[in-house]
Amino acid sequence: MNTAVKIAGVEFKNPVTTASGTFGSGMEYGEFVDLNKLGAITTKGVASVAWPGNPTPRVTEVYGGMLNAIGLQNPGIEVFCERDIPFLKQYDTKIIVNVCGKTVEEYLAVVERLQNEPVDMLEINVSCPNVKEGAIAFGQDAKALENITKQIKKVAKQPVIMKLSPNVTRIADMAKAAEAAGADAISLINTITGMKIDIKRRKFVLANKTGGMSGPAIKPVAVRMVYEASHAVNIPVIGMGGIASAEDAIEFMMAGATMVAVGAANFINPNTTIEVVDGITEFMLRHGIQDINEIVGCV
Repeated sequence: MNTAVKIAGVEFKNPVTTASGTFGSGMEYGEFVDLNKLGAITTKGVASVAWPGNPTPRVTEVYGGMLNAIGLQNPGIEVFCERDIPFLKQYDTKIIVNVCGKTVEEYLAVVERLQNEPVDMLEINVSCPNVKEGAIAFGQDAKALENITKQIKKVAKQPVIMKLSPNVTRIADMAKAAEAAGADAISLINTITGMKIDIKRRKFVLANKTGGMSGPAIKPVAVRMVYEASHAVNIPVIGMGGIASAEDAIEFMMAGATMVAVGAANFINPNTTIEVVDGITEFMLRHGIQDINEIVGCV
């Protein structure tokens, strides 16, 4: 029975990774989770310099999930290379580094710094606000997405995954723009913009007013977008958004995802990723599926 999947020449032992920002670099989870069992670990966003993130409060629970406005707090690329990569290399799993920035130059600085580091793929977080374009996210404008993808592909030594924002009119257009510019794969969805108000205090719950919605409530939207994106392009898709079980993961794969990422569920149950890995194997045995790739895009 084969559970391995391949994306841009990189083979993953199974199709399960972590969603950026929900697993750190695995250090916080290492004592709960056997990291060797994961297909890959996708790291928290890394910038060219340390980012302090947004003011607090910046996380709140909502019906069917959570809102976060962390603001991509991270220690910067140098600390990441010195501390996080050596930690991850202890484990038999692939490493996908999530890259963020506020300008094209900032993204390129991180991608260049990672050229000779032992990481397997880069996931580019284009939901960052583009400072030079009036703070609209790179991932919300097809031309900006195409431009940044082209620039990154020129300097990247590892295959490039463009992580798409769902906060757009047509996800298929964004998927096509990433593919046209040379992306090796796309991942989606990032969080959906949401808001929560404390009616007793008559104030926004998050200091940032808005935050990214994640969790089970966004899953039907994510499945639909993965289906549309995978039918618009010929490059592999990594699906995410509300995955909390093997059944959820399989649904994404049947919609067209080659690989899946578990995000908000990690906060509720640190062992979710392992349960998804084991559950996929059980599903395959129960239904006589010899190769996981049989179900990718089968609907």
